[in-house]
Amino acid sequence: MKENNIYDVIIIGGGPIGLACGIRAKKAGLKYLILEKGVLVNSLFNYPVNMTFFSTSERLEIGGVPFVSNNNKPTRSEALEYYRRIVTSFDLKIHLFEKVLDLKKTGKYFNIKTSKSEYKTSNLIMAMGFYDLPYLLNVKGEALPKVKHYYDDPHFYAFQNVLVVGAANSAIDAALETWRKGANVTMVIRGDKISDRVKYWVKPDIDNRIKEGSIKAYFNSEIKEIKEHEVDIKTPKGVVTIENDWVLAMTGYKPNLEFLRHAGIKLSDDDVCKPDYSEKNYESNVKGIYLAGVICGGMNTHRLFIENSREHAEKIIKDIITKRKKPKR
Repeated sequence: MKENNIYDVIIIGGGPIGLACGIRAKKAGLKYLILEKGVLVNSLFNYPVNMTFFSTSERLEIGGVPFVSNNNKPTRSEALEYYRRIVTSFDLKIHLFEKVLDLKKTGKYFNIKTSKSEYKTSNLIMAMGFYDLPYLLNVKGEALPKVKHYYDDPHFYAFQNVLVVGAANSAIDAALETWRKGANVTMVIRGDKISDRVKYWVKPDIDNRIKEGSIKAYFNSEIKEIKEHEVDIKTPKGVVTIENDWVLAMTGYKPNLEFLRHAGIKLSDDDVCKPDYSEKNYESNVKGIYLAGVICGGMNTHRLFIENSREHAEKIIKDIITKRKKPKR
C-alpha cells in the first residue's frame, strides 16, 4: 500500500457532521480523509427539492462559517450551497462516490477497502447518518418501478394518481406539494392521526386539506397490495381498491446497523439498538472507532440532529490528539 494512503483518521460520511469532523482534524494537523459513498451531503441532497428546514440557519452552521439565509428557515438549496462553500473554504480532503466495502483491524491500523481503493488509518470516525436504508412496506408489488422511497420534485407527479404512505414530515410535504401541482393525492396512514412531529406551520394545512376532501386520507390503514394501475388498501371498513400511477412510500429510514456490527461495535439488545460508546469522547467499544452524529442514537433517529451533534467533532478530535500526545510506556 502507498504511504500516502495511510492516515491518522478516516471519516466515513460526507454529511454536515462528517465535514465538521474533517474541519477539526485539519485544524489539529491530522492527516485525514473523508469518504462519502454518494454526493456531498448525500442525505440533504435526497431531501425534496422544495424542503424547508425546521431549524434556523445559525443552528446548521459548522466550522464557525456563517450560514446566511434569505428566510427565517433555510431551504434545501441554500443548505447545499452552504456546505459546498464549507468544503471549498477549508479545502477539505473528501472523496465522493467512494463506498466503504469492508474494514478490518490489523495491528495498530484499520484496513479500509472501498469501491475505488484501500487505506490504512489509526482512527476511524463513523458519521454515516441514517438516510440510506428506507423502511420497506413488505407488500406484494413493492418492487414495481412506480414505487418510490425518496421524493424529489412535485412537478413530476402533476395530474397523476399519487398514493402517499406515512404521516410524518416527508409524507406531508409530498402530499401537499404534489396536490398543489395538480396530482390526485391519497394518503395511507397506519395510525389514527397525523404525526405530532409534523412542522407546526404545516400541520394546519394538511389537516384542512383532508377535512375539506382535497386530499383523501385512510387512517388506521395499510397497503395490502400494489398493482400496475391500482393499489389495494386494507382499511377498518374492509379492502378498498383505488386507481394509482405512483406510490410514494415515505415510511422513514434507518441507519446501517449491520455495518456497525461488522466493525465489532456492540448494540443494545432492545429495539433502539443503541451503539456502545462513551458520552465523554464518543469512542465506541472498539478502540479507535468513534461515532458522530445521528448514528449515535441507533434506531432513535429523531434524538440527534445537526445542531446538537456538532460538538461530537470537537470532542472526538480532542480525544485523538490527547492519545497521540501520551508517552508510550
